[in-house]
Amino acid sequence: MPLLKMGAQLFNTLTRRVEEFVPFDTAGKKVGMYCCGPTVYDFGHIGNFRTFVSSDLLRRYLEFRGFSVTHVMNITDVEDKIIARVRQAGASLREYTSKFENAFLEDMRSLGCVPPHHMPRATEHIPQIIALIQKLIDRGIAYRAADGSVYFSIDKYQASGCKYGRLVNLNFDEMRRGERVQADEYSKESVADFALWKAHVPEDGAVAWPSPWGDGRPGWHIECSAMSMKLLGPSFDLHVGGEDLAFPHHEDEIAQSEGAALQPEGRPFVKHWVHCAHLLVEGKKMSKSLGNYFTLRDLLQKGYGGREIRYLLLKAHYRETFNFTMEGLEEARAALGRLDECLSKLQEIAGPATAEPDPEVIAKFIAALDDDLNVSAAWGVVFDWVRDINRQLAAGEVSNERAAAALATWRRMDVVFGLGQKQESEAPAEIQQLLDERQAARKARDFKRADELRATLKDKGWLIEDTPKGPKLKKVEGVLS
Repeated sequence: MPLLKMGAQLFNTLTRRVEEFVPFDTAGKKVGMYCCGPTVYDFGHIGNFRTFVSSDLLRRYLEFRGFSVTHVMNITDVEDKIIARVRQAGASLREYTSKFENAFLEDMRSLGCVPPHHMPRATEHIPQIIALIQKLIDRGIAYRAADGSVYFSIDKYQASGCKYGRLVNLNFDEMRRGERVQADEYSKESVADFALWKAHVPEDGAVAWPSPWGDGRPGWHIECSAMSMKLLGPSFDLHVGGEDLAFPHHEDEIAQSEGAALQPEGRPFVKHWVHCAHLLVEGKKMSKSLGNYFTLRDLLQKGYGGREIRYLLLKAHYRETFNFTMEGLEEARAALGRLDECLSKLQEIAGPATAEPDPEVIAKFIAALDDDLNVSAAWGVVFDWVRDINRQLAAGEVSNERAAAALATWRRMDVVFGLGQKQESEAPAEIQQLLDERQAARKARDFKRADELRATLKDKGWLIEDTPKGPKLKKVEGVLS
């Protein structure tokens, strides 16, 4: 079902308005999309994954609407926090970061995220980074300091006719001028000159590369500029990240990239910027001291599944601050349970029959998501549809063909949501034996024993559902057998 006519509206941080998303491609089909990826010094927390799941939703929806997306997500594998952890661990840079990079990829699979087409590491793009810095020096916008570090000059950038402060409104009168800040951590940086290349210091240990300005390492901001332009070209369609990255990280990306003047005349570095709002946990900013700091792995260990966590992360609009709660996870489990129960009944009725999706439902779904990815409205379409199907099931009005069409409708919508359908758990031999004993007790009319066995199975995390085709075992989520 191709849907090549584009009507998707997205809020563009650059223009500060919702506008139709139209790529640079003259045919209107190819999209270059860059997402700021993880800094691999620790396991990813649930706030990180809100942005990554939202980015996955956006990519899936663009592809659903007929675009061919090239998705790039970087791996930041050198910066201040990483170097400090490497020093503490007494490991090499690659030994340390590979553990958390692999964990991140595993977590993304748990959440059902489509793998990016490219996942460049900063440490593998040092030549491109050095070349970009040299270009900025040649244009007079960057300069070498006495210690061998290289800095980007905001004043010279603006004097060249460029504007600093495209994504956020900046009051230059209130900003500290001429202060050079070397820290990678954006919360500690000022608007003044920022580091493109950091001269090696003893605390860096073995983390250093040769450059025309002496041994050192790249600043954080320049890494993304070099990698994105290498893989997507000097001017591309879409850049995604958390709202905390808009300033100074993304602002500095624009300055570095456009300061090098590599873009075709009249084109910006990035046409459309999408930023995801912060995530709160239990109504507060996530903090280890408050006990509300959760990695994805923490939640999986508590018995929640990747589908449930993904569903909850997709409930709220990407530009709304979202309150992530344990109660919300329970509600997600219940909502998915209703959906899965409906789909299971439809599969039983449909059998091998096939059919096309319901065009009316799909049209409503598209209209909701075309409106700046309005997931609340899209879920409203889904659950209105589920209620209608359940009513028809209860009334015995669902034929094989109708069931097949309903399943096709959900699968079409799930191309975007990426939740899949719950896989029925295969009962261990011990559980199957208890079910067989319960059936034997029922046949012998020993109902007391049958009830005892049902209770035993429930204690072990399995429910019995008696159907016209015989008893079925159903695993209770979050209960270990």
